[in-house]
Amino acid sequence: MRGSTPSKRSSQISSLRSRTCRPTVYTFNQRSVDEILQMILIVGGLVGRIDRANAIVDDFRSALDDMRVRTNQWTRRPRVYFEEWDDPLISGIRWVEELVEIAGGTPIFPELRHAKLAKSRIVASDDVIRRDPEVIVASWCGKRVNRARIAAREGWSGIAAVRDGEIHEIKSPLILQPGPAALTDGVAQLHAIIAQAAAKNA
Repeated sequence: MRGSTPSKRSSQISSLRSRTCRPTVYTFNQRSVDEILQMILIVGGLVGRIDRANAIVDDFRSALDDMRVRTNQWTRRPRVYFEEWDDPLISGIRWVEELVEIAGGTPIFPELRHAKLAKSRIVASDDVIRRDPEVIVASWCGKRVNRARIAAREGWSGIAAVRDGEIHEIKSPLILQPGPAALTDGVAQLHAIIAQAAAKNA
């Protein structure tokens, strides 16, 4: 546009804008395991690979169902506190709590799973103490978990998970992103942690 006048440049820019392809943007806000699977199907349809998406979803459902069947046979299911953030204390979002159950645990704050905002899942330290989790799994949204600091919280020394050394970390990309990783690597790590606790206290 060298040498053009301001009015000519404006006309040229308008012409470019009119010819520019404006892409359609799709956003998702999946909150549950079923919604994650539905999102995969939608994306598959958008890119013309619904057949592949159906196969992926079928594989995920089959693996999760198999794990659920196995853990439903356990004689006891450890109480699990999933901590999404440490200050304030925030309990697990819906898909995480669902995966805890599939993996063999019993979430200690089941009434909060449907809360859409993180601030609605803030819990009091005394409530965690009272509900006495046998397993603590922390994933602090990209911040490294400090197990010693969790164990040192006032009044937490009597919590079963602290007493038995069952404080664990799962990296947030594996569990706090509502996508395939949570349904594969994330739930697998949850299952290994919870199964260890269940066997210890059988």
